[in-house]
Amino acid sequence: MQKIELMAPAGNFESLQAALDNGADSVYFGVEQLNMRARASINFTLDDLEEISRRCKEKNVRSYLTLNTIVYDHDLSIVKTLIKRAKEADITAVIAMDQAVIGMARQEGMEVHISTQINITNIETVRFYAMFADTMVLSRELSLRQVKKITEQIEKEEIKGPSGNLVEIEIFGHGALCMAVSGKCYMSLHSHNSSANRGACKQNCRKKYTVIDQETGFEMELDNEYIMSPKDLCTIDFLDQVVDAGIKVLKIEGRGRAPEYVAKVIKCYREAIDAIQEGTYSKEEVVSWMQTLETVYNRGFWSGYYLGQKLGEWSKGSGSHATQKKVYIGKGMHYFSKPKIGEFKIEAFDLTVGDTILVTGPTTGVEELKVEEMLVNDEKLSSAKKGDSVTIPLGFRIRPSDKLYKIVENKVEA
Repeated sequence: MQKIELMAPAGNFESLQAALDNGADSVYFGVEQLNMRARASINFTLDDLEEISRRCKEKNVRSYLTLNTIVYDHDLSIVKTLIKRAKEADITAVIAMDQAVIGMARQEGMEVHISTQINITNIETVRFYAMFADTMVLSRELSLRQVKKITEQIEKEEIKGPSGNLVEIEIFGHGALCMAVSGKCYMSLHSHNSSANRGACKQNCRKKYTVIDQETGFEMELDNEYIMSPKDLCTIDFLDQVVDAGIKVLKIEGRGRAPEYVAKVIKCYREAIDAIQEGTYSKEEVVSWMQTLETVYNRGFWSGYYLGQKLGEWSKGSGSHATQKKVYIGKGMHYFSKPKIGEFKIEAFDLTVGDTILVTGPTTGVEELKVEEMLVNDEKLSSAKKGDSVTIPLGFRIRPSDKLYKIVENKVEA
């Protein structure tokens, strides 16, 4: 089996570094407002493009700028500026759905990837967009059998993109799924005048609803399932079948999620892809990966439409079903490089020897470890409280911009 590209989300520099440190082959990110996570994540600025490009090049990782929203006339000058700056920064490609964005990117000489918002479901649509793009994300509603038929036809008919290479197919591998067809939803627009297709979804589909029969007045509260809120997609337990479908890129969703989500999900899928390549992929490993994936934000897991289910699997509650959560306890102060010791200021809650901590930062990325020993106000103690200065042996450098969290178990209702 050919090794596939693992594509990671980056909503900020912490997540970007987490993706780079945990084995991503490529990252995708938004700049300013013209992307599908304009509201959900912090997003980068134009001035960040050079730094994003530099970090990615250091790790030989491809970088993709998402410009995949609906675009109006008043947006066109901004789009042109974004694409021009991305080209100057040597960003690898632009992910687009609007024909104006596709055209502008091609005029600027940038590689184009077709977004899932285009909703590609057949080989003729692939053939059409091959005039403009080298990589295409297929509709999320296809089965693996349908995906495989498309990839086989690309090879058989030698359908090539502008680069002269065969068109590469990308699919979603893990993360949030939307009730709408390939993300095209108008619910938020109608209820809050906030367009999901402009990256400003209010996620009102994730709430509990009451259904009323207008003829009889009969009222039914849908408290057993959130019927417009699908569980998160997870393919790690049948990833060998996904690879066998002939895809070239596996996309992990999550630009609006925390950096530790990016770190753990990318690490698991990196190990799984490598295991398939090496012939060591097994049920035992899948169990371990699933346990890790359950520790970070999720709405429960299902296999999407890839295995042919007729109906979706819905979340049974609002918010995350993660088995763990992080609690902020302090910030980084100083790193002593020779003894490899980090100093933190405790600003909330307690820290005890034996606790698992999480350190995140724009340059540090995400680091997780168990506290084996520490000095509290220069004394060797087993616990620290708010206001204390703590030093802990670390195998990585910390910075004043870093945040310190404690990982605790999260009680999730069945």
